[in-house]
Amino acid sequence: MFLMVEPALASGGGIEIVPSPGRLLPLIVFFLLMIVPVNRLLLRPLLAVLDEREERIAGTRDRADALGREAETVLAGYQARIAEVRGESELERRGTLDEARGRHGERVRDERAAAEARIAQARREVGAALDEARRQLQADAEGLARQAAERMLGRSL
Repeated sequence: MFLMVEPALASGGGIEIVPSPGRLLPLIVFFLLMIVPVNRLLLRPLLAVLDEREERIAGTRDRADALGREAETVLAGYQARIAEVRGESELERRGTLDEARGRHGERVRDERAAAEARIAQARREVGAALDEARRQLQADAEGLARQAAERMLGRSL
């Protein structure tokens, strides 16, 4: 048969690659006849599968890009909310701190007023005790002076 492959023979030390013209024409016709069934049975399904795969990859990439954008949007929303909550908590912290400082100031004022009242009371008590001591000393001094005068004069006054 013409489709039978003959072994390549070396003629003159080389290999004969091009078939004889009598066999070349049937090979070309056979090739042209095989293009249609091979295209239908092998190439089209293979290319369809490759095209479908490429479309799925592109769709998956598009979905991944959309999910990435959505994730960035959600992340930006979370970050904005975190910043908002931080601002609110900072205001609350400052308010609490101001309130504590105010209560501390009031307490210090109250304690200072109480301390000043105790100091004033102590001064009054010390003043009263001093006046009493002066009166007592005055009375004692008069008695001592009278005794001293009586002793010096040798008689009672």
